[in-house]
Amino acid sequence: MKICIFGAGAIGGYLAAHLGAVPGVDVSVVARGAHLQAIQRDGLRLVSPDAQRTVMLRATDRAADLGPQDLVIIALKSHQVTAALPDIVQLLGPDTAVMPPTTGIPYWYFYGLPGPLADKRLEQLDPRGQQWATLAPARVLGCVYWVATEVTQPGVIHHDGRLSRFPMGEPDGTFSPRMTRVADVFKAAGLEAPVVPDIRAWIWTKMISSLCWNPIAVLTHGTLSDMNARSGVVGIVRRMMAEADALALSLGVQRMPLSVDERIAAACNAGDHKMSMLQDVERGRPLEIGVLMDSIAAMKALVSVDTPTLDDVYALLQLRAQKLGLAS
Repeated sequence: MKICIFGAGAIGGYLAAHLGAVPGVDVSVVARGAHLQAIQRDGLRLVSPDAQRTVMLRATDRAADLGPQDLVIIALKSHQVTAALPDIVQLLGPDTAVMPPTTGIPYWYFYGLPGPLADKRLEQLDPRGQQWATLAPARVLGCVYWVATEVTQPGVIHHDGRLSRFPMGEPDGTFSPRMTRVADVFKAAGLEAPVVPDIRAWIWTKMISSLCWNPIAVLTHGTLSDMNARSGVVGIVRRMMAEADALALSLGVQRMPLSVDERIAAACNAGDHKMSMLQDVERGRPLEIGVLMDSIAAMKALVSVDTPTLDDVYALLQLRAQKLGLAS
């Protein structure tokens, strides 16, 4: 199997370090700058709580050099995907499967769903349908990237705590041969990658955790341990999660696969991990606010659900980002 990971940052690099060690799997990465140079020179190094590993793999900033793949994992920030489409398309053959980001609600969310919202395009999340047209929803394998990682220096990925899970599934809920094949490769790499019948519920679950913990981390500069040690902070997160859960359930999700308590426990297991937005603040990078706010706004436009706590927290986050000059 040929797998290209487009974006070898915290999540993409973590996956590459695991998948690149599986015999018979040809893994390549598209990266850039000093990170790319370090991978080309020294390999990609993963530092985890229990072990360290270095894998040598093909790394380039020219996707066209790699040719068509069996699977393309897009591990970019959501706001970076549209600009990267001309390069990503170089990796697509007739049967190439694609795993897009699921930081927010993905462009393909309503693809194949029964009912009045079937195949609805989300203009707010995919302007002019560019992702839908280039990365046809029929190619999509849904995957939730649930792992606490950070690029600590060029070519080095650090994994915090024990959290590492990658639920995946076909948009139509079937256990297809291609889905089984990809899941088997993930498992051979030592990754927990259960095939689930309702990937959309898992996307909501992970998105809601990012939606709630990230802004609080930016506003407090706290790690997950810092935030979980304060009952008042956890109380705000609980209210935010409850509001977002209500929105998901109103849009047809039957049940959330993890309760609010289980999601908070998962955050506790990540130890002193810094949320991705806080990492971006410390590195002076634009914050991935837009996709989260737009996801909630796009879904609220379809149903009548209020999210007052989310609205208030994100108003504060927007002001903070503007003051830092990091609004995306």
